[in-house]
Amino acid sequence: MTMETVRHIGVVGAGAMGSGIAQAAAMAGLDVLLLDVSTAALQKGLAMISNSLERLARKGKVSAEAQAAAFGRIRAVTELAQLAAVDVVIEAATENEAVKIRILREIENVVGAETILASNTSSISITVLAAACERPQRFIGMHFFNPVPLMALIEIIRGLQTSDATHARIEALARTLGKTPITVRNHPGFVVNRILCPMINEAIFVLAEGLASAEEIDAGMTLGCNHPLGPLALADMIGLDTLLAVMNVFYDGLNESKYRPAPLLKEMVAAGYLGRKSGRGFYRYP
Repeated sequence: MTMETVRHIGVVGAGAMGSGIAQAAAMAGLDVLLLDVSTAALQKGLAMISNSLERLARKGKVSAEAQAAAFGRIRAVTELAQLAAVDVVIEAATENEAVKIRILREIENVVGAETILASNTSSISITVLAAACERPQRFIGMHFFNPVPLMALIEIIRGLQTSDATHARIEALARTLGKTPITVRNHPGFVVNRILCPMINEAIFVLAEGLASAEEIDAGMTLGCNHPLGPLALADMIGLDTLLAVMNVFYDGLNESKYRPAPLLKEMVAAGYLGRKSGRGFYRYP
């Protein structure tokens, strides 16, 4: 496989991130296998992609022909064996180390020796995940941002074992997808989340201490710092369970009290108030 021949990718996980990755790849002209063990999750993922493409078409950002062509390049599958012939597999499963390791080992059992495996993890060590693989030199982090079709950045994270050839091919793939890649060292949270998530966590502390309402905190950051979205609204978009998982990785990996998850964050996750996906977080959603 050469950089020019990455034309067929597999995406494992049909949630918001996996569906977004599949859409971005299809819009870039790649053939995509979108895999999930749940047929219901696949149907939901395909509906998200269809709705997103329709919105882009209504806004004139893609033609009706391009919309239909992109959707036609995505095939939903439920069996890992169907990934056997892809050039690259991007794992976009839940942010849980044990789950990711299990999935990556299962993927390696069915794909070719030249296939590159990438993880969309937002915080888990790429070196640790690579060590669980038979071909760690062909494993890399490829961290997309939500909503994937609209966000321009991909963080490419090299594990200690990642080869230069793997890095070069994934960097080229990122540019094929129309994204701007930045290469970062393997470290808890990498770059963007290392800065972003503690800021959101601090906003939750501020809310819990009663310094201002959620609306006022978000207005302060959007109007005072020119952020496009306030930190609490952004937390709801990310998912409070995902945010808590990332903060726990920081706290455990860096062993510094400044990364301690806000107690209110932990309590809301325990209550099932996870943000947009559950209908309630710091705000309520229809």
